[in-house]
Amino acid sequence: MLEALLQTALTDALVPEYLDIENESHGHNVPKNSETHFRVVVVSAAFDGLGRVKRHQLVYKAAAEALERGVHALAMQCFTPDEWQRDPARLASPPCLGGMKKESK
Repeated sequence: MLEALLQTALTDALVPEYLDIENESHGHNVPKNSETHFRVVVVSAAFDGLGRVKRHQLVYKAAAEALERGVHALAMQCFTPDEWQRDPARLASPPCLGGMKKESK
């Protein structure tokens, strides 16, 4: 449900040439089948002339509803079409270190 919401929101707002959304929740300390941690790769002309922070702000704005509904983490890589053609890097997110884990004492 949240993955589909992200897909629609990012597609509508950024009209990407390429969009990859990966649910990385399985690698975190969350219940099975959760939709809380995502990684997105977005290639869009909407990023032309913008630095990394402004690009991320556009993605966060587009994803606002998904974030409000329970997406806890959103790792993102934002490219212009020219950048993507020159270097289509697809870096993996680092493994979770269990920062959300609640331990009883």
